[in-house]
Amino acid sequence: MKEANMAPPVDLGVLLRAEPQEDASRREDGLCVVGVFGKSSTQTGALKEALLNTLADKHIFSLFGSEEGDSSDSHVQALYDQENRVLYLLLSSVCDSRQLLRACRSLSAGISHVDAHDLWKGLDRQHCLQLLYMFSVCHVLLLVHPSQTFDVTYDRLFRALDALRQKVLPLIRAAIKDCAVSKEWKLNCRPCPPRLLFVFQMNATLKVPGNGSDSGGNPEKPKKHSPRRRLQHALEDQIYRIFRKSRVLTNQSSNCLFTVPANQAFVYVIPAADQDPVGALLGQLRSNCVLSDQDPAPVLTGPRRYQQMRRSARQPSSSRESGGPMGGQLVDCSLKEFLWQHVELVLTKKGFDDSVGRNPQPSHFELPTFTKWVQLASRLYQVLITNTDEELAELATKVQSQVKVLDGFLDADTKFSENRCQKALPLAHSAYQSNLPHNYTTTVHKNQLAQALRVYSQHARGVAFQRYAVQLHEDCYKFWSNGHQLCEERSLTDQHCVHKFHLLPQPGEKPDLDHNPPIMNHNSRGRSTSACNCGRKQAPRDDPFDTQAANHDFYQILEEKCCGKLERIDFPVFQPSTPDPAPASDRAQRPPSETSADGERPKEPSAAHSHTPGDASLSLALSLGQSTDSLGAYADADPADGPVQPKRPSLVDRQPSTVEYLPGMTHSACPKGLLPKFSSWSLLKLGPAKSYNCHTGLEQPGFLPGSSFLLPWDLVIRSRSEEDAGPAEPLDGGTASWPAPNKNPVGKRGGAGPGRSRRRDDAARAFVGFEYEDGRGRRFISSGPDKIVKALGPGGAKDPASRVLNADMPLYVPSPAQGRGLKPHFAQLARLFVVVPDAPLEITLNPQVQPGAPPCPIFHPEQTEVTLPNDGFWVLRFPYSYATERGPCFPPKENQPLSNYKVLRGVLRASTANPPQ
Repeated sequence: MKEANMAPPVDLGVLLRAEPQEDASRREDGLCVVGVFGKSSTQTGALKEALLNTLADKHIFSLFGSEEGDSSDSHVQALYDQENRVLYLLLSSVCDSRQLLRACRSLSAGISHVDAHDLWKGLDRQHCLQLLYMFSVCHVLLLVHPSQTFDVTYDRLFRALDALRQKVLPLIRAAIKDCAVSKEWKLNCRPCPPRLLFVFQMNATLKVPGNGSDSGGNPEKPKKHSPRRRLQHALEDQIYRIFRKSRVLTNQSSNCLFTVPANQAFVYVIPAADQDPVGALLGQLRSNCVLSDQDPAPVLTGPRRYQQMRRSARQPSSSRESGGPMGGQLVDCSLKEFLWQHVELVLTKKGFDDSVGRNPQPSHFELPTFTKWVQLASRLYQVLITNTDEELAELATKVQSQVKVLDGFLDADTKFSENRCQKALPLAHSAYQSNLPHNYTTTVHKNQLAQALRVYSQHARGVAFQRYAVQLHEDCYKFWSNGHQLCEERSLTDQHCVHKFHLLPQPGEKPDLDHNPPIMNHNSRGRSTSACNCGRKQAPRDDPFDTQAANHDFYQILEEKCCGKLERIDFPVFQPSTPDPAPASDRAQRPPSETSADGERPKEPSAAHSHTPGDASLSLALSLGQSTDSLGAYADADPADGPVQPKRPSLVDRQPSTVEYLPGMTHSACPKGLLPKFSSWSLLKLGPAKSYNCHTGLEQPGFLPGSSFLLPWDLVIRSRSEEDAGPAEPLDGGTASWPAPNKNPVGKRGGAGPGRSRRRDDAARAFVGFEYEDGRGRRFISSGPDKIVKALGPGGAKDPASRVLNADMPLYVPSPAQGRGLKPHFAQLARLFVVVPDAPLEITLNPQVQPGAPPCPIFHPEQTEVTLPNDGFWVLRFPYSYATERGPCFPPKENQPLSNYKVLRGVLRASTANPPQ
């Protein structure tokens, strides 16, 4: 039967915004609202759309669906049957196969498990709000399920919706307080407790047994109900018991989310499709022909039409009831008859009386007109679904904040994951705290945290894994930082402080252990023995943590007891001109290489110590990567070869800054024109040259037996009568001076002796000693890069000093007396002893130290070159530790080669002094 007066299905939002188009004669008639929701199978046909086509008796919805305009979000479609005064609301969500497929396609391939779970739960929450809206505006609801078994997950869903409804009920009342509806509707926020009906679809594989087997083997005894009706009754009993057990249904219907009738059928099972489509078509044709012959009456509308349709449907089955094998069975009603018996109660304004118990309370009921219903449904639509109205925006925001009550009911995966992860957290905490010292470093903390995460990952599961892993990170960090964090500061010898996290005392402030965090100085519990500047007194020292304590303060304390009155050559230091000087900012950017015109040294490692030929105030024999042979032309320049270039102003001649000081030590990469507040070097005079006895050696404590003798350094002084060399010619016979052709070097056998030479040459002897000192105070003089002085007799050392002066001396060497432990001990270059004879000589001191592999800078004193006065026994004390503005240069480890730590060759350079005029 075709209904002429039926509008096509539209989106509910469009229907609520559009002007109502109704006949003036029927504008005051009541409206019954029927909601349809549920799930669909994976088959091509859409079950809910097919049911609406059956109820409307018209092909309105396409059974194959349309891809255009659809999305994976939930949406409600409205179908208004104006003739019968019924408005159908169809809810589509991810429970439908087509919507589920679109949602899966929208997920990207690289989305994480947690993000995908959040997406699905967001769709579930949206679906719940849509359902709450339908339970608030509908009189009757149809739950459609694609199988003949009840899905128990609906019990959890309805309990969640009931809890959400109780939470948002005050907000809905505030939204509809101005609508023209009854007080009961405003109080309960719905026209009546909606009646929920269930529609199941029988599986095609389910076979109904024959009459003989169904009657227990007695074909003579017929059954009163058909198998399908018995299935419906069994489902009704099962559903009612489940909802009563979970208290979704109670005695008072007004307090429930929905009701089910007590004396009417609320479950309908759609029979399976016939396997013989031709026979099914013939049966439908036969039934239509019978209806047209026996029912020539005119078409009626409303409730009378429903009664007539019900009578006409039973007439053709009367012949089967009178004679046939199934004569005792009652006739099964159609889907439209099943629904219309409930719709008739709404349209006749009788309402639903579904309360049970001893004292049932009548529930409220109201049949609104289409205009009133649209007014109220529009406001609820703004509050619960769209949130586009500015007036109701605050209420909609509050409703969204209450949706979290759904998580405990709907998100069982998250609840299980949280419980599992909460049980795994104590196990992970125990793994973190196992075998932990009371205070420990960041490295130990990270290692224990990694172990705790491994234990946690073995037990934790689900979507809450990442969230509780972050909590494990935070808990372990709080445990570590709450009194268990070890001080991370490392000493200049690469040993960490043993105290827990603390603050350093400010100048003039005393340590305070009760302060939180405590105020104290660093301490690594490492102690060593070192000698003073001159080497004549040894004392224990703590492991230093800053350069001033390592290179200045310790020696200043010993100077008051030992060498404070000795003659010295002071290196320039920072002299402030303001009461509050500041350290220089990080201006150590490497400038481009200067040209030879300004006389400054470039800072590139390959040319860090090359100088211009005219700069005589800087060292000429200490170019990194160049031998002294290549610089001999500059050192032995002959005045006859050409005019000497005038000396250009060098860096050391410039006026240093008196406002900013250098925070570290002077080295090749530090900013120019800055000086440190203290000098890390020391140059003292122990006495005249004769104070050193070459037969007894250095009479100082800590030296190994036979290793306290300085190396002789024989220098040749030529007479002024025969000047065939420049005044700055090297006299030590080293590699920087080449012998004349066909002439033997001086001092070699077969050469011209002093008595047989035409030239009167004088010889002078200086003494040089590189002293090494280990952490236990054991000292020795080195006669080569890998050799210790061994003087067995009273004659002193026999090895010449040319070997140590013409080679790069190591800064660290293995200590000759190793301890019992496996860790090797190193001895560090501590002092340089130089005995300058009383002779016309100029011995220039120019130490250059490289305490690490490149690009480690070259360290030097604040005055790069110092000329030692004659007739003196001088000692140069090297720094105990080397550090730049960016941090210290640590001593070598066990696996690091010692050849990277060295003192560059050319520490001493000798030349003839100009005779007095």
